[in-house]
Amino acid sequence: MSLKENMDALKEELSSEEKFFESAVRTERFVKRYQKPLIAAVAASLLVVAGAIGYQSYTNSKMESSNAAFNVLLVNPSDAKAEETLKNDNPKLYDVWKLSRGIAQNDVAILESLKNSEAFGIADIAQYEAASIKGDMQSLNQYTKKQGALYKDLALLELAVTAIEKGDVSGAHQKISLISEDSPLYQVAQALSHYGVK
Repeated sequence: MSLKENMDALKEELSSEEKFFESAVRTERFVKRYQKPLIAAVAASLLVVAGAIGYQSYTNSKMESSNAAFNVLLVNPSDAKAEETLKNDNPKLYDVWKLSRGIAQNDVAILESLKNSEAFGIADIAQYEAASIKGDMQSLNQYTKKQGALYKDLALLELAVTAIEKGDVSGAHQKISLISEDSPLYQVAQALSHYGVK
């Protein structure tokens, strides 16, 4: 290697070291200038992660305790402590349990207490079951007119059977005709129409 090549290599090496030190100085200035916001951002990130982990742990704990309480209530429905735990930890599951108890016991009071339930379908099913248990045809008729009623076709069949028992053949046909062809109860309605209403 010639002296000139050595000098060029040395200049290049010094230039790269100079750039490295320059970038280190820039980084140091940046960190010094924004030290507090950087520390705050890191601390906030750690708090968010810790909060998320804590909330997930809390949610899992509530779910486990509500499932345990539900299992206890399935075995012993009169366990007041398990009922209170389920009611506090998982109100929607509590409403499902109350609905099952109300239907099993034909208890209209329990079913009517569920009319404001926020659990999907519970208020709707409770309304139908309460009207059916009471034999309240007016309430069943109102239920069939409700938008999105889950047991609408079943209520129509019940109204049709009641009309048949009263001798109101045209009323029974009218209720049966309201059951759509895509309903699972359509075949039952057609059989009732042909064999039950003449």
